[in-house]
Amino acid sequence: MQQSVSFPSGTVNYMFQSSFEELRSLFPTGEAVLITNEHIFKLYPQLFAKYKTIVIPPGENSKDLHTVESLAKQLLQIEATRKTMLIGVGGGVITDLTGFLGAVYLRGVPFGFVPTSLLGMVDAAIGGKNGVNLGLHKNILGTIKQPQFLLYDLSFLQSLPNVEWSNGFAEVIKYACIFDAELFAELEKNNISYYKHNSEALASLIEKCAGWKNKTVLSDEQETGLRKLLNFGHTAAHAIENLYELPHGKAVAIGMVIACMVSEKVSGLNPLESKRLKALLEQYNLPVHLKIDTKKAMEILKMDKKRTGGNVDYIVMEQTGKAAIKSLPLTIIENVLTDYENHN
Repeated sequence: MQQSVSFPSGTVNYMFQSSFEELRSLFPTGEAVLITNEHIFKLYPQLFAKYKTIVIPPGENSKDLHTVESLAKQLLQIEATRKTMLIGVGGGVITDLTGFLGAVYLRGVPFGFVPTSLLGMVDAAIGGKNGVNLGLHKNILGTIKQPQFLLYDLSFLQSLPNVEWSNGFAEVIKYACIFDAELFAELEKNNISYYKHNSEALASLIEKCAGWKNKTVLSDEQETGLRKLLNFGHTAAHAIENLYELPHGKAVAIGMVIACMVSEKVSGLNPLESKRLKALLEQYNLPVHLKIDTKKAMEILKMDKKRTGGNVDYIVMEQTGKAAIKSLPLTIIENVLTDYENHN
């Protein structure tokens, strides 16, 4: 199923329930360069056989300017031009790098994504935000430019490790928290195993999440207002993810727990809703407890992209399925982090 969505910076063709083989009809092998990681390349060597392919080490450590420089040099070596299509085949790290590179190489070349992880399919590959890290600071360098297409081949998920299923569901749960109480209730009735073995339900879930993100980005592509809602749980997550070398989904899970603690203080969130979220996170094998160092976390959080002076735009939950953006003093966040640290 195909669906086109036109953003201010470009139109994206969503190819849901598709097949990797469709790339061959869209882009002759000589006109595209595939970018992937070692894990994906070893798992699916036949998919890359006829394409020029650049392979990088897997993991968050690759998401930096050193990798961007290496990729750009390899594109020069293979004489990639402004008409060369870059195609990122992988999870969030690969799509972020490919999008960032596509925005800056030769001042911009076309690019598209084939997300291979659940996290990539429901969140990371969607919306045009492409960033790289600078030390412990997440996505501090980045661009906003839409991919020309997203191709969804759900067969990639068959090789996904259990921990990556959980990582993806952290972002699914985020959408339920901020937009969709019915989705939250659906998730409570099911579990990872249900979606792994029910392709129709999984496809519907992915399209629903993509729909929520597209709707939000359409209203605010440059993240000056409503798009900030998508950062629910991410403010604290970005402060601890690289600090403790956590997978993104696990960091977001902890971040959502902390966001609920903040929400109870500033937006009157019912503590029972916080307990409900914690139970759901654990149901999808995500953590709710972590030993943190508030001082170290705050040093990183103070450089958050959403900070203005002594305040930061923080996403709070008012009730399940409804969130709001509040400009909060950093001292409130620090006090909540201290409470969390003391009780974990």
